[in-house]
Formats: sequence, C-alpha cells, structure tokens
Amino acid sequence: MTDTGPLDGTVCIVTGGGRGLGEATAEHLASEGATVVVNDLGTSLQGEGASEEPAAETVAAIRDAGGTAMAHFGDVTDLEYTEELIDDTVAEYGRVDAAVNFAGVLRDAYLTEMTGDDWDTVIDVHLRGHFALLRNLARHWDETADEADRERAFVGVTSPSALGNAGQANYSAAKAGVLGLIRTASAELPRYDARANALMPVAYTRMIEDIPEEKRPFGEDDMPPEKVAPVVGYLVSEAAEGVNGKTVRAQGDMVSLVADPTDENSMVDSEGWTVEKLEERFDELL
Repeated sequence: MTDTGPLDGTVCIVTGGGRGLGEATAEHLASEGATVVVNDLGTSLQGEGASEEPAAETVAAIRDAGGTAMAHFGDVTDLEYTEELIDDTVAEYGRVDAAVNFAGVLRDAYLTEMTGDDWDTVIDVHLRGHFALLRNLARHWDETADEADRERAFVGVTSPSALGNAGQANYSAAKAGVLGLIRTASAELPRYDARANALMPVAYTRMIEDIPEEKRPFGEDDMPPEKVAPVVGYLVSEAAEGVNGKTVRAQGDMVSLVADPTDENSMVDSEGWTVEKLEERFDELL
C-alpha cells in the first residue's frame, strides 16, 4: 500500500466487501490511500447463513498490505443496522466520504417456478439494501453538509440483467430498481454536496461460478473483479466531482456509459388514438 494516493484521506464504506467484486474493490480503494469500512453478512450465494469471516479476511488482507480498514458485520437491509454502520464509521474515522453497495444474493428460477420467498429475498437484499444504506447516508450528509470539504459519493451496483434476463425476474427487477433509485438520488443529493452514480459491472464472481461451466459466458482469467475496482475508485474520488446520475459499465478492459431510457420514436394523432388507428400505424414506431 502507498502512504498517499488519489484516495488519501477518503473514508469509504464497502458493503458486500467480503467476496468477489466487493473484496476486490475494498482492497483497491485501500491501495489508493482510502480508509475502508468493510461490511459483509457472510451469507451463501442464496442468502442463507451468516459469518463474520469474509469481512474479517478482507480487512486482514488490507492491513497486511499496509492499509487501514475496519470490519463491520450486519444486514444492509436493516435501517437500524445501516445507521449503526455509519455512526460507527464516523466514531472511528470522523467522517464518511463515500459508499458502494455490492451486497447481493441470487435465487434464479423461471417465473413458473419462482417462489414468493425467492422474489422477496432478492428484492430485499439488492433493492432495500441500497435504500437502507442510501437513506441513512443522505440523512448523515444532510446533517454534516456545512462540514463537507469535498463532494461525497454513493455508488449503487446494478447489472446488465436490469435489461432483462430469462430465469432472473427477481434479480432483473431489483437491479432495474437500483437504476431508478440512483436517478432519483442524483436529483436529491447535490443539495447535501453529494452525488450518486450506478456501476454496471461484468466480472467473474461466485454468481458466474454458480452457472454450469458449459454455460458460463466467460472465465475467471477473462474478466477478474480486480479490473472493475479502479472504476469504483474513480467514481468515489474527488476527480469525479460533478459526475452525477450516470450508469457506468465496467467490463474487463472496457468502460462505457450506459444511456438512460429515452423515447426511440413517436407519432401523434390530433384526434386521439383508437385500437384501429394503432393497428394501422404501429409499425411506424417499430
């Protein structure tokens, strides 16, 4: 670890920081000078069980490399817990400059087979988890707006599955919801001297590893999580001041900006539409 870097003096919370993208990001942020608070509930990929080990292991790796980090164990969907997470970070390090939420689970199934619990669990972890952390951060940043010496940053984590993916109705809906949440947050947070952006990562994680080998879209060596981490580093850094409300895709060596939904085509009938008129003219939209 370097004593100084582009993130020197930055205090960042990384939820879901015990494995995969969260782990790689936490270690990268620390290598660039950030102080990192690593949260992880330590569940299975399906959201079962709990363990303090994943967060503790990430923190140990950061400290062994000379960085500064603290482990924090808890459920990011819990409003009281996320408030405690922020309070403990401030108590230990005096501030919270940024946060990124990688906490996530998978319970894939086709619509005909998906249970209510499959739906609720995935929506809860991915979407409510973002809300619970972001709401309490917004309150904290509002209360400390006069003390801010830099623009604070929140990075939500979405997925290409937000565009739709067979067998992932719950995950797709949750990740599409994250995009709506971030767009709204980006309109509200600037009044607290803060910004919000969405990361759309593509990397080899245990979510990819859970796919049968013959169906995996890429291997571990093709798109390691470590290639995504610097994009998060930029988004939480002071260099990204004014970058707000964007969706940034990070995939291997590629970084791209994902467009927000917009009207692709339109048509007007001054007398109003009927089913018959639409049937006759709908091909104009297509």
